[in-house]
Amino acid sequence: MSGIDLHSNNALCGLMDQSGRRLVHKQLPCDLPSILQLLAPYKERIATVAIESTYNWYWLADGLRDHGYNVVLANPARMKPYDGLKHTDDVSDAYFLTELLRLNILPTGHLYDRKTRPVRDLLRRRLLLVHQRTSLILSFKSLNERTLGQRVALSRVKAMKVEEARALFTEPADQLLSGTEIELMGHLTGAINQIEAHVLSVAGKWSTYQRLQELPGIGKILGLTIALETGDAQRFAGAGNFASYCRCVKSLRTSNGRKKGENNRKCGNTYLAWAFVEAAHFACRYDESCRRFYERKKQQTNPVIATKALACKLAKAAWHVMAQDVPYESERVFGPGKKRDLEKTDLGETRREPAKGSGHPSQQN
Repeated sequence: MSGIDLHSNNALCGLMDQSGRRLVHKQLPCDLPSILQLLAPYKERIATVAIESTYNWYWLADGLRDHGYNVVLANPARMKPYDGLKHTDDVSDAYFLTELLRLNILPTGHLYDRKTRPVRDLLRRRLLLVHQRTSLILSFKSLNERTLGQRVALSRVKAMKVEEARALFTEPADQLLSGTEIELMGHLTGAINQIEAHVLSVAGKWSTYQRLQELPGIGKILGLTIALETGDAQRFAGAGNFASYCRCVKSLRTSNGRKKGENNRKCGNTYLAWAFVEAAHFACRYDESCRRFYERKKQQTNPVIATKALACKLAKAAWHVMAQDVPYESERVFGPGKKRDLEKTDLGETRREPAKGSGHPSQQN
C-alpha cells in the first residue's frame, strides 16, 4: 500500500508492505507519469493508494484511478500524529498515511463523482461572479450618492445602460468610472446567466433537485447548490449527520453538564451552510410553519440562533427527501398545525385556550 503526501509543487510517495516494513519513498514533482513510474514495479501488490485531501487532488486521484489503482482520500482534519514525535517531515507524513491505511483506521473523505464534479465547481464560480457584480453595484451606488447626493434604486442600476450612466455625471473621470462599472456588470450578468443555464441543463432533471424544490425557501439556485454539493445523499448515515456536514449543528464540548470548549466549527461544507441559512431567511418570510418555528425560537434565544435552528430543520428535511426520494411534508418536520388544547374546569366544563408557545401574534385565532 502507498501513501502520498501531496503539496502544490511536489508529492512525497511512500510504500509499505503488510508487515509495516518501509519499502521505498521518493519526492517527485506534481507529474502523473513520474508517480506512475515509481508505483509501476509494485502495482500488483498495491491494494490501496491514500492521497492527502488537499485543494489540488483532482489530477492525481483521477489519473491513478484511470490506471487501475484503488484510491482513497485521507481526511487531514481527523488525523493527528503522535504529539511526542520530536521530528516530522514529509517522509514521516507519507508513511503515517500508509500506516493508518495498513491498520485500516485511516479516516477518509468522499470522492465526488468525477462526471458531475466540474458542474459543481462551475456553480461555485458563479457565486464568485455574483460577489464581484455586487461589489460593482455598491461602488456605483456609492459614486452616485457622494457625487450627486441621490440614491439610485437597485432595479435601475441593473437596467441602466452605459450611456445613461455616463450622462449622470459631468466630470470625465466619473463618466469613465460609471460607464466601466455598468459595462462590467453587464458582462458578469451574461456570464452568470450562461452558468445557470448550463448547470440547470445538467442537474435540473435530477430527482434530488426536483424534491428540493418542494421545500420552503429553496428555489432554483439554492436547490442546485444543495443537490450538487450533496451528491449522493445516502452517503450520510442519517439526517443528523447531514445537518452536521451542513454546519447546522452546534459545535460544543461538555463534561458533567459544563462547557469545556468547542470543537472545529468549520468542519463541513461552507456552501451548504450558506444555502440552508439563505433558505431559512426566505422560509420564515413565506411559509407559515417555518415562521411559527422561527418566532418561537427567537423569543427563547435570539434571531441568529433561531435562523440557524430553522436551517437545521430544513437540512434534515432535505436529507430525507433526497436520500429516500419522498415528498416534503411540513407536518413531519414541524408537527401538526397549531391546535387549541382542551382544558377541564372545576365545574366539568371544557374551555379552549391558546396552545403554549404559539407562534407569531398574527397566527393566533
